[in-house]
Amino acid sequence: MIHIEGLIKKFGDRTAVDHLSLDIAKGEVFGLLGPNGAGKTTTIRMLTMLTQPTAGTIMIDGCDHGEQCIKAVIGVVPQHFNLDIELTAWENLELHGRLHHMPTEERRQRIAELLEYVELSDRGTEMVQKFSGGMKRRLMIARALLHRPKVLFLDEPTVGLDPQVRRRLWELIRHLKDEGLTVLLTTHYIEEAESLCQRVAILEKGKLIALDTPAALCQRLGAYVVEWDEPEGSKTRFFTDRAIASEFAATLTTTTTLRQTNLEDAFVELTGRKVTG
Repeated sequence: MIHIEGLIKKFGDRTAVDHLSLDIAKGEVFGLLGPNGAGKTTTIRMLTMLTQPTAGTIMIDGCDHGEQCIKAVIGVVPQHFNLDIELTAWENLELHGRLHHMPTEERRQRIAELLEYVELSDRGTEMVQKFSGGMKRRLMIARALLHRPKVLFLDEPTVGLDPQVRRRLWELIRHLKDEGLTVLLTTHYIEEAESLCQRVAILEKGKLIALDTPAALCQRLGAYVVEWDEPEGSKTRFFTDRAIASEFAATLTTTTTLRQTNLEDAFVELTGRKVTG
């Protein structure tokens, strides 16, 4: 569904994306991870035709980058709210549908369906300025889906939302996957990628440094990790066998934690730093 080959984006002397190549399958939920400045948002902006690549190839559903047909097959939910707060929820969707030249009857039916889908059917006539952050995010997803795209781009879709609202959006994304939509998301919440994504790519300084399933990235380190504190800071050691990990933990004189390896462990080992929002 998405083919990227040798993608480069430079801003003056700085290379934001450096020879990135990826293939994302139809119906896949795919995550882009990386520290701040790794090139995630720049990649999304190039894929959604908001930024012109310096070099490289982008194809989405058979359309070359720059062709008008790409706009018809993608939906975009940016990181920052960009709804018109002086319009109602319905009017925001109405405007989007008209920009995509949707016939009146189809447009109105689709708006009603999507407001119900994102649990905003009873708020359609309210001004968006009265909405909470979670409601605005759900409305932005509804807007991105209005013209029935084949690919949905989500740039930090749950940033700034409380955990309960975030998990409601996770369920919505899972429903979209079950319906066959291809989803590409960036996130600073590692547990979000681990829960939602079939595969993740980790970027560092614009370069692709890892690409695999969350489970496979964890297995590279070992299924279990022992954590303990020392005067110079927290330490970790990975093990393939729980019994051996337990034996090692028993040799330590400080408080230890034995748990399963997670995607954040893999991220920290690969990039040398934690994700920060």
